[in-house]
Amino acid sequence: MAKPEPSVANPLGLDLGPYEEAATRVRELNERILESMKATGLTSLDAYEKALKSLVDFEQKVAGASQLEWVSALAATHATFVNDVSAAYTKAAREMLG
Repeated sequence: MAKPEPSVANPLGLDLGPYEEAATRVRELNERILESMKATGLTSLDAYEKALKSLVDFEQKVAGASQLEWVSALAATHATFVNDVSAAYTKAAREMLG
């Protein structure tokens, strides 16, 4: 088998076909891994949001059940804070994954 003529892109005149095929397979694998990681990240965010919603709902129930006005106000304020911060966090995380 004759050696290919050297060129600027391939100065040693080597057969680069197998290397290019391997590079293509690696790129495709990387793309599949990234897609899988995005899906896993979105699933994790969904679980995080669900857990925080349960926590906030519980805090709001506690706030409504308390007979002390300052405890109710504090619990309600904390629930609102947690809800607002987590909404901003999950929105930013989804934008990064999307």
